Amino acid sequence: MATAPWFVISPNALLSAIGLLRGPDKTVPTPAEDWRTAVVDVVIPAYKEEDNIIHCLASLARQTLRPRHVILVEDGAKDQTVPRAREYAAAVGMDLTVIERASSIGKTPTIKRQAREFDSDVEFILDGDTFLESPDYLARCVEELYQGVGIASACGTILPMTPKSRHALCETEEFQRWHGAETYDDPHKRRGMLHSVWWWITNTYRECLYLFLQRFVYKGQMVFFGSITNPVGCAVAYRRRYIADLFDRYEPLFGDDLTNSEDIFIGFALNNEGYRNIQLQDVMARSEEPEVQRLPRQVYLWSSSFLQSCYYFDALLRTPFRTVRRWRKRRRDEASGEAERVEEMRKIKEQYRQPFGDKHTREYGRPIGWSMFLSAVEKIGFPTALIIMLILQLWEPLAVTLIAELVISLLVLFIVSKGARITTVLKGILVTPLRYFLMVADVFTIGRFATDLWLTGNRKWRK
Repeated sequence: MATAPWFVISPNALLSAIGLLRGPDKTVPTPAEDWRTAVVDVVIPAYKEEDNIIHCLASLARQTLRPRHVILVEDGAKDQTVPRAREYAAAVGMDLTVIERASSIGKTPTIKRQAREFDSDVEFILDGDTFLESPDYLARCVEELYQGVGIASACGTILPMTPKSRHALCETEEFQRWHGAETYDDPHKRRGMLHSVWWWITNTYRECLYLFLQRFVYKGQMVFFGSITNPVGCAVAYRRRYIADLFDRYEPLFGDDLTNSEDIFIGFALNNEGYRNIQLQDVMARSEEPEVQRLPRQVYLWSSSFLQSCYYFDALLRTPFRTVRRWRKRRRDEASGEAERVEEMRKIKEQYRQPFGDKHTREYGRPIGWSMFLSAVEKIGFPTALIIMLILQLWEPLAVTLIAELVISLLVLFIVSKGARITTVLKGILVTPLRYFLMVADVFTIGRFATDLWLTGNRKWRK
């Protein structure tokens, strides 16, 4: 996530605003399958998560929908993650399967192997550094996943893990059944004051960014296109069969090198097939963010993965240039009455229905391709424009650009932050220098990607 920088009335933000004004597809879905009968397995990829794994498992124990299996995949860290997980599972009666690796091989093989080796209907990925704050998070994701066969992934709103949210989970019955004491000595509190300050800076920055993206940009994409570019991979429900098919297709080409961030690649690949990635606004999860000194690397991984996925799925980015072709096809269908006859014959209704398959994407593009194209334009264009103004010493245009961008972004934050508007706006002002630093630093990512693409020919893109 967080693949698109904020922009002065950015094309992507404008597109989302139009979508929100336009309104959603009014088709009332009639699902062919009952989500209540779906078999759900939860897979927890974990690496050095001994301080978070109890929170992760306790949030699962609180869920209104019980999964068939909970599978913890420890990626070779050899710390206390597995002993603590087993201790918690024994205390609360959770059926926990543990897979311990000899050495780290990454998250992508975990998703692939569980998609192939298990026979569930839904593969729910929950990172070891994430917990589900809403007790109905799992149920809501599975319910919405089954509103149409075209929905391939579903996630809720993701916000940073905070000391307050960690403490609230520690107060629940499911958590206290493990430690049995009146209070819990959270290991996060023992990391020291400096670490707490670094973490707070990151959380403040990410809270503002996530609110802007998920409650405005992604929400607008959902309304306009019925999909977002990619799911938030730390707490997401996938149709297992679609993920297995995806790896069958792309593993022979890329192995496990699905760019620097697997959820972005998976989201693009699913959109390329005509499937949809949906995000829910009514359920929430919390994920631990890196301390501020580690932010540049994480932003690099996300940004480079977005650019790499744009390269692999260029047919999606060419969507705006297929507009005339799609318009002509629609006119032909309307003239022949074919579209109306097909719609009348359908007994199963689905919102945002579109043909499946890569062939259709190459010929006509996909509606969500508009968002991907505009995201790529603003990702490259805005930091480049700032640097050019700095080099040419165009101080007045630079000042006007920065002030206008700040005012618009703070206005959006004010609108989407119900219940904490003033506080969120103040946080937005506070993190503005960090936000611009990371935005300009994206020029390095763009330069490295261009070098890989046109000079070195390097395509082994992974973490």
